[in-house]
Amino acid sequence: MKKSFTTRSLNVPFPRVDAHKALDMPVYETVAYEFDSSEDMSANFRGELPAHVYSRTSNPTVEYFEQKIKALTGAYQVLAVASGMAAISNTILSVCKSGDNIISGNHLFAHSYALLDQSLRSYGLEPRFVDTTDEQAVEKLIDENTRAIYFETVTNPQLEIADISKLSAIAKKYNLLLIADSTVTPPLIFNGRFHGIDIEVMSTTKHISGGGTSFGGLILDHGSYNWALNPNLNPLAEKFGKDTFIARLRKNYFRNTGGAMSAHTAHYQILGLDLLELRFERSYASCIKLGEFLSQHPKVCRVTYPGLKGSHDYDLAASQFNGKPGTILTFELKSEAACFTFMNHLHIIRRATNLNDNKSLIIHPWSTIFVEFSEDERRAMRIQPTALRLSVGIEAANDLIQDLELALNSLD
Repeated sequence: MKKSFTTRSLNVPFPRVDAHKALDMPVYETVAYEFDSSEDMSANFRGELPAHVYSRTSNPTVEYFEQKIKALTGAYQVLAVASGMAAISNTILSVCKSGDNIISGNHLFAHSYALLDQSLRSYGLEPRFVDTTDEQAVEKLIDENTRAIYFETVTNPQLEIADISKLSAIAKKYNLLLIADSTVTPPLIFNGRFHGIDIEVMSTTKHISGGGTSFGGLILDHGSYNWALNPNLNPLAEKFGKDTFIARLRKNYFRNTGGAMSAHTAHYQILGLDLLELRFERSYASCIKLGEFLSQHPKVCRVTYPGLKGSHDYDLAASQFNGKPGTILTFELKSEAACFTFMNHLHIIRRATNLNDNKSLIIHPWSTIFVEFSEDERRAMRIQPTALRLSVGIEAANDLIQDLELALNSLD
């Protein structure tokens, strides 16, 4: 009988038996590790003797966090990094070079969009932005220099959902890598390896950290891609086989750019992972109740949450995420001024920029996360000045509804 997510998370064994039989993985806050002999040290640097040598490249506490994720997801390889943005940048840098292009969703989180459109474009990588819910449009952009299709499982904050099976079919047809940012849909409700995704990246700062305690990111390799098909990794594929991607990361971009997760961060992430199921289920239940309340309120113009019956992507949310497409929703008021007035009258829900904290958080994306983009660019991304994004926490649903109602009553 398959055990629950929480039971499995709490019972992942340590990579090595702890000398003191500790129930929780100790925090190995150290920089370097001693070898028994100079011969062992030399063998490690030649790649012949696996061992921790320097915490910028690996650390026992971080390793345990990686092993827990690997055990819970069935991923072939897992690498923990300093942030979600580090996960995205390390992944793309490892599979692309100057002159290549990557097909990307055009409704990405603002900083992910900027990474592709500003940072990586300046180094010769061409992002080709497209609506990933339009499979024909995706396929038309592919040429001999395309290396991957990149998308978000649920876009933030538009909350759109692409048909992953169709994107996977296109990727396989052209021997492309399919990369998904699954931040909004954590491992509890979504497993990319069952949907044809080759690489998952996610910000563990969100669902997994548990209450916004720490920054972190994950790269999951599901072992499904033939790395000999990528001309940038083909030279390594003969030597490393299925381990080509993780070898490229650990021996090049991850090691050399310095985006390592700290031991203390890994400790927070481990604790958050163990409580993920409890926190998520409560937040999800409240998200449904808040969505239903807002949908019926006369001062709310529109509510978007794919988990609500009758929503545009409800069927896809049911098939891909077991009907639980994250715990954030968006809603629109009559004007930008109304959004500001509304937020200023909230007392329980916090005005802050994060997702999936224990606390419920609200933000006006138009004037904050996406403010660096022009008005035309924001509208093209389907960011509206009348829209608010609400990340639902673990407070009692009735308390949150009362807070929303009082703030709505403040509007003319």
